[in-house]
Amino acid sequence: MMAKQTLNPSTVHKPGNYSHATGKGNTLYIAGQVARNVQGELVGPGDVRAQTEQVYANIKAIVEAAGGTMDDIMKITVYTTNAGFLGDIGEVRNRFFNAESQPASTFVMISALAQPGFLVEIEAIAELG
Repeated sequence: MMAKQTLNPSTVHKPGNYSHATGKGNTLYIAGQVARNVQGELVGPGDVRAQTEQVYANIKAIVEAAGGTMDDIMKITVYTTNAGFLGDIGEVRNRFFNAESQPASTFVMISALAQPGFLVEIEAIAELG
């Protein structure tokens, strides 16, 4: 049996007390990503589209660091603080995924995210190879 491996690529911000991704075998679990650039700064305060762009850019950087592509993403879970953001988040998502093979997706409304200013957080599961 293969050992669990963690991944914290330099192309995304340095994580706190967690890993950006972990996996065993071909399965990669990507931690909830927020709108932080590589320097750790919040991108797009008050702008859900800009934040969603940064979130998906982080996910893409992580899956690519593991040797995969966005086509390897099988499942995403989207957390947001406002149901009205659904359309904007979906439009940005469509720029990152092939329209013919969208991943399974869950959209969850919550009262707040980990820090003030975050409007969206997305986690993903990929099957590499």
